[in-house]
Amino acid sequence: MTTRLVRDTAELRSLPRDPAARRAVVMTMGALHEGHATLIREARRLAGPDGQVVVTVFVNPLQFGPNEDLDRYPRTLDADVALAEKSGADAVFAPSVAEVYPGGEPEVRISAGPMGERLEGAHRPGHFDGVLTVVAKLLHLSRPDTALFGQKDAQQLAMIRRMVRDLNFPVEIVGVPTVREADGLALSSRNRYLSAADRASALALSRALTAAAGAADRGPSAVREAARAVLDGAATLEPPVVLDYLALVDPADFTEVPAGFTGEAVLAVAARVGTTRLIDNIVLDFTPGERS
Repeated sequence: MTTRLVRDTAELRSLPRDPAARRAVVMTMGALHEGHATLIREARRLAGPDGQVVVTVFVNPLQFGPNEDLDRYPRTLDADVALAEKSGADAVFAPSVAEVYPGGEPEVRISAGPMGERLEGAHRPGHFDGVLTVVAKLLHLSRPDTALFGQKDAQQLAMIRRMVRDLNFPVEIVGVPTVREADGLALSSRNRYLSAADRASALALSRALTAAAGAADRGPSAVREAARAVLDGAATLEPPVVLDYLALVDPADFTEVPAGFTGEAVLAVAARVGTTRLIDNIVLDFTPGERS
């Protein structure tokens, strides 16, 4: 398979496509890694041999705050195309900022609403407005039957599902489980910023989630306590793990679950290690008699 690099909307819309087959889209900001490869392979499986898989590569300026890493965010398009090809993509759509926002920053954009002001939204004001605006645009431009996103960005996935449901987008949203390295660190394009010492400290995030999972049979309060104990210890490391939030939330709206909650919940964590901000999460089942 030869993956075609597409740089503008007209070329994207001219891609040969069997109208009876499915198009699956994987949206990324580039700097692709094995987590993205897993998404692309799953897209290939869902699209089938006659379908089409399109990977979008676009570093979206609307979702970065004024003191965030837009300028230094890694841009590795040649390597991204190679990984996409190896993983089964038919095309990579890598538009310029001017192609996506031809009139400059859009006057009209998607509002994430109250759900977008919690957790990540509280720490990154306006972030989800920018995410949902670009996802909406890319869904319109690529016109997929299915779009796939990673569970690592759990709140983002929940927000996109809510947008698609609330605004009647004709697309199926599929979440794909987080891919981890052998030591447990969730794969992320930002991991390349970590020094060896940073990385050793960063492993506290996945350790906290593992400890929480082990306490799930004792309920939400025990889960919070187990994770917090690991992260409190990590605050004394060098470099320290500086916690932004640790929250056990309902995946439907990302509000904190009460002590007697039953059903699935997401334990989400965000922290800074050195100059790098990392997020991670785990889905836990509090249905009586079940554990995740």
